[in-house]
Amino acid sequence: MDIGLVRLSGRLICRTAKEVETVRVQLPEHIRLTRAEAGCVSFDVFQSDDPLVWTVEECFLDNAAFVYHQQRTRASKWWSATAEIPREFEICGLP
Repeated sequence: MDIGLVRLSGRLICRTAKEVETVRVQLPEHIRLTRAEAGCVSFDVFQSDDPLVWTVEECFLDNAAFVYHQQRTRASKWWSATAEIPREFEICGLP
C-alpha cells in the first residue's frame, strides 16, 4: 500500500427497492462532489451483481483528506437521504 493513502472499501446494502432508488437518485451528485474534493484520489460506487448491494471503493491522499470527506458527507443531502441504509466498510491507512 502507498504510504499515507487512506482506502475505504465495502458495501452499501439496501433493504428495499425504495432504498435502491434513493441511492440511484442521490449518487451522481455525491460522486461529483467527492471527486472534486482536494485529496480525493479515487471514488467509485457501483451496483454489484446483487441489485440491492452497492460496492464502494474510496482512496484519499491522507488522513486529513479522508476526515474532510467524512465531515462533508455527514452534512450533505446524500447523508440525510441514505443514513439509514446499512454500510459495511473496511478502512486501511488510518494512523
